[in-house]
Amino acid sequence: MNKLITVLGIFVADISFAGTKIPAEGETIIGSTYNIGPGGKGCNQAIAISKLGGKVKFISKIGNDEYGKLATQTLKKNKIDLKNLVRTNRYPTGVAGIMLNKKNGRNAINVITGAPSQFTVGEVKKHIKYIKTSKIFLTQLEIPKKITLFCLKTAYNSNVQTILNPAPASKINKEFFRYINYFTPNEIEAEYYTGIKIKNRKDAFKACKKLHLLGVKKSIITLGEKGLCYFDGQQQLFIAAEKSIKAIDTTGAGDAFNGALAFALANDKKIKDALIIANRVAGLSTQKLGAGDSMPTLKELKNF
Repeated sequence: MNKLITVLGIFVADISFAGTKIPAEGETIIGSTYNIGPGGKGCNQAIAISKLGGKVKFISKIGNDEYGKLATQTLKKNKIDLKNLVRTNRYPTGVAGIMLNKKNGRNAINVITGAPSQFTVGEVKKHIKYIKTSKIFLTQLEIPKKITLFCLKTAYNSNVQTILNPAPASKINKEFFRYINYFTPNEIEAEYYTGIKIKNRKDAFKACKKLHLLGVKKSIITLGEKGLCYFDGQQQLFIAAEKSIKAIDTTGAGDAFNGALAFALANDKKIKDALIIANRVAGLSTQKLGAGDSMPTLKELKNF
C-alpha cells in the first residue's frame, strides 16, 4: 500500500533567543539562553513525519556552507533521504531568527529563506516523480509561488492528496485553490485570507465558510491553545487542545501538526481521528525547545 508523503519546502538554521518577553521594536532586553538548531517549515514537517514512522521524501535546496552541513546531518539523523536536496554554491542556506518568550512559549520569527528562494522549475522537475507517486503532497509558501503552484497542480492531477500550509501568509492566485485538498492556516493566516478577526471558534468557523466560498475544499484553522476548527462544506468539527500540556516553546508546533496530519491521512485515518492525532503531536512538540528537534516520536505519541 502506498503511504509515501512528499514534502516540498525549506531548511533553515534556527537561531533562537529566549527571554522573559519578546522585545518591542526599538527595545533591547537581556535574554537567558540561545540555541542553534534545524528548522524551516518543510524540514520540520518532514522530520515530524519520519519520527512518527512515516515514509517521507523532502525536496529542498541548500547552500554548500556550514548551515548546509547542519541540514544534511539533521536529515541523516532523522532517516530522511538526501538525494532530493539540490545543492548550490551560489546561494547560502537559509537562516531564521527566533525570539522566544519563556513565560508562555510564544515566539516571533524572521526568516531569510536563502537558497530555496532561488528554486527553479527545472530543478524541481528532476524530483517530480516522487510528487506524482505520493499518497500525500505537503507544502507551504516559503519558496517561490510559481514552484509551489506547479507542484500542487502536478500532484493534484496525479490523484495525490494535497495539503497547503499557507505560511507565511501572502497573496496567492485563486488558481491555487483548485489544486488544494486541505488548507491549514493558523488563526493569523486565516485572518489574512478572509479578513475575519478570529477570537474564538465561532469566528474560526465563519472564516472556514468564507474560505469554502473562495474555493477551499477542506479548511483546518489551528487556534493554538484554543484547539482547531475543520470545515469541508458539509461536516464541521471542533477539536479542543490538550489541556494537560503546558507549552515550553511553540516554535514548530504548526509544522508538527501538518506533518502529523499528512502521516495520519497517509495511513487512512478518518478525518476526525487524523485531526486528533495531529493536534496531539503539535501539543507534544511544545514540550521541548527548538523546532525540528522537538518533534515527538511515535512511541511518545502512543505513551501520551
